[in-house]
Amino acid sequence: MFQFEKHSGPVSRLPVLLSVLLLAACSPQQDEASEVSAAMQDSADARNMRLVGYHDLQARSAYQPVVHAYGGRRILFVGQHAGESFNPQTGLTEVNGLSILDVTDPGSPTMLKHLPPTGLEASGSQHVQICDGDLLPEGDPDRVYMIRTNGLIAYEMFDVTDPAEPEFMSTIDLTGFSSRPESSRGNRETHKIQWECETGIGYFNGTPEGWRVTRVLQAYDLGNPAQPRHIRDFGLVGWEPTATGPFPEYSISGLHQTFAYGDRIYVGYGSGNNGTLQILDTDKFLNGNPGADEPFVPTPENLLYPEIARLDMPSYWGVHTAKPILGSEIPDGGGDVEDSMRDFLIVPSEAGGGAMYCAGVHDIVFFIDITQEDRPYPVSTYQVPEQPGDYCSRGGRFGPHSVHDAYHPGFDRTLAVFSYFNAGIRAVDIRNPFQPVEAAHYVPETTENTSELCRNIDGVERCDSAIQTNNVNIDDRGYIYAVDRSNTGLHIVELTGEARDLVGL
Repeated sequence: MFQFEKHSGPVSRLPVLLSVLLLAACSPQQDEASEVSAAMQDSADARNMRLVGYHDLQARSAYQPVVHAYGGRRILFVGQHAGESFNPQTGLTEVNGLSILDVTDPGSPTMLKHLPPTGLEASGSQHVQICDGDLLPEGDPDRVYMIRTNGLIAYEMFDVTDPAEPEFMSTIDLTGFSSRPESSRGNRETHKIQWECETGIGYFNGTPEGWRVTRVLQAYDLGNPAQPRHIRDFGLVGWEPTATGPFPEYSISGLHQTFAYGDRIYVGYGSGNNGTLQILDTDKFLNGNPGADEPFVPTPENLLYPEIARLDMPSYWGVHTAKPILGSEIPDGGGDVEDSMRDFLIVPSEAGGGAMYCAGVHDIVFFIDITQEDRPYPVSTYQVPEQPGDYCSRGGRFGPHSVHDAYHPGFDRTLAVFSYFNAGIRAVDIRNPFQPVEAAHYVPETTENTSELCRNIDGVERCDSAIQTNNVNIDDRGYIYAVDRSNTGLHIVELTGEARDLVGL
């Protein structure tokens, strides 16, 4: 599961020393960054949240922030969308890849490295996961490992024991080519990945050869980072290479994210429309169907074998993420413990391109009761109102994207943090999942780097520069990291007031 891991072996001492020397050498830049943060804080729309630090990320479109603890240091890994930008550290214009920052002092995030993709075909490294070697079943206890997507074409393994100098280890696998007709996004893809450090299992999102969609679940045993082993490919019935009949519609043609947690895997397909939620038995998924001659071959029987439940969404909503929040004690839930303790999934439906200027259906966040897990059922929703923020007129997408992946004892069952595109960062009180209530928000200001987004509205092209808070995550100290899709950069915020008291920081 997504947890905070601390690398405390002997190799962590040198980076700590180097960090101290680097911070001492960079005080002018720190002062400038602090001034920028202060100006942004003064002009931002905020409630119970305060901007702590900011970095422009070299004006790159950013996707996924993941924080990792290196002893006393905190290192942020930021996956990026396709594109290119100038890197002042190298003096070169580089294809967007992965940015690595020291955020030990959250008020002065420092760029350590921009790591471009490998090869000429790749652009962007949207997704990244980190594991300490001492947690992996067969990892080197003195090393830290990183997996990243290499554009849309591969998954790669790196040694990031020294986060400023990542060392390439191997290409775990290349994606194949879907058999579906060519679309605007091509016929091969990668997307969001998860790496369980304790088991070593990697749950990847990519394209196996011949499947009828471009995103399916690919499982790998990465317990020994030097010897990756493919386990199986998996998707919904009708997606397998041998299926017949009409191809799945593009809008439902793929996995978005898996959330493996304990003995269950919560799978989201169709991030913003025609979505499907699937709950799988982890043991059955990883070991395959014992009644089949070939347990992992993607036949309908083998694909259905690990399924516990499936919930199909309406055509206009999807399942971007299905994050489990288990063991919630419901206020006034009933006299018996059995009635008052419930299990839930937090399920955002991603606001897509149709959400610009509110031209399409409003996407929302669902809270789904899975206490009786073979019958998942939505019990409440959360959404940001269009007013008083005037979000429909701001430009860019308006609506939810995702919820923070990491677990934290103060936030779990208490506060969920969402990225909400042009409505910024939203923190929601989930102590009663039947009645989620917003507790805090922070909407960043645009900068000169913020890209202009255009859409045709009633035959007229309209363009605006708009904040597009793309993904959020938290670290073990309770800081919130938000990255922007429209090149605005990284915002590090902290909770204040009632929201801070709520999580016990």
